[in-house]
Amino acid sequence: MLAAPPRLGRVRVVAVDGPSGAGKSTLAGLLVAELRHRGHRVALISTDHFATWDDPVSWWPRLAEGVLDPLGRGETGAYRKLDWTTGVPEPGELVSVAPPEVLVLEGVSSGRRSFRASLSVLCWVPGPAEPARLERAVQRDGEASRERLHEWQTFERGWFAVDLPATDLTPNGLVLSAQNGHEIDVP
Repeated sequence: MLAAPPRLGRVRVVAVDGPSGAGKSTLAGLLVAELRHRGHRVALISTDHFATWDDPVSWWPRLAEGVLDPLGRGETGAYRKLDWTTGVPEPGELVSVAPPEVLVLEGVSSGRRSFRASLSVLCWVPGPAEPARLERAVQRDGEASRERLHEWQTFERGWFAVDLPATDLTPNGLVLSAQNGHEIDVP
């Protein structure tokens, strides 16, 4: 992954994308921990800090204008993280993001087609079958969220069918290089 060129100014952006309950957060956390252990400056941003039930993907300009554009210029970016502690998303803390060596974007739509040319690596995490992913997400978010999570899964099927068709994936379905579509080893 570190062999992939930076494509957002001097920053390598790694997107960890896939459907809800697939294990993206776990993989991203392991990736960040390993890179930090190796002495690299890494920042992690989750799409959960932006997305809501009613706005699953159109929030992207806030991330681009607040963080991605400044990082591309070598400047510190910032965004207001959504606070979900009450079960309803509300504006939360202001998060500052200094230019890292590697920015890990984690979550549904993090590897979206409109930003793919700026990615150094796209990690696609398909996870288990949809019913198992729903159960994992309900375990994480609580039984009260089941209906919304089911609606979210319906949205995801349509989003990924258009934004990341299976023909864009490498045979193992896990890792793409935005540079040339060839697989890159992940540490």
